[in-house]
Amino acid sequence: MHKWILMAASLLCLTSACSDDENVESNGFVANSEAMKAASLINEIRKNPSAYSSQMGVDLSGVAARPALNWNSALAKVAQTKAEDMAKNNYFSHVDLNGYGVNYFMHEAGYDMPEAWYKDKKLNYFENIAAGNATAEAMVKQLVYDGGKDNSSAGHRSSLLGISDWNRSCIDIGIGYAYDANSIYGHYWSVIIAKHNY
Repeated sequence: MHKWILMAASLLCLTSACSDDENVESNGFVANSEAMKAASLINEIRKNPSAYSSQMGVDLSGVAARPALNWNSALAKVAQTKAEDMAKNNYFSHVDLNGYGVNYFMHEAGYDMPEAWYKDKKLNYFENIAAGNATAEAMVKQLVYDGGKDNSSAGHRSSLLGISDWNRSCIDIGIGYAYDANSIYGHYWSVIIAKHNY
């Protein structure tokens, strides 16, 4: 198993900024509480997107309500490790410094998916990344706002709110958050919203 995944169970935060009090256990995985807050907020927005238009800074009146996403501890471990890796190694990309994308790590973590989705080590079908924001609300707003693009071209918004056919079929979520004061952006997030099959 790739060392990146093996680190996931033991690594939660890079600095003392993340204390044990700021972590929450969910399905055997101890997740950062800001990551759990982010997942909860995404699910609240999915229930009634138009009610969040003002808060998110973009018109969501045309976005249909979607079911809540299920917290998945395997995805959360991958997301947490990815966020920590970006912060520690001071980069911001869907592909890590060894050339691996999130689909590969999802498969290694036991998240079942077709081989075509992870055969190429660089593939990413499910990860959203964000940086620079310390709170769940600010990060979710960053991704939902998505540069103010319209709903047909806002890929992060579509992923979080299930706008496109592909994103509507995704049912699971895992989020990771890490902080390193010596990195460019300081705060790093990985939000994985996924499904098992086509």
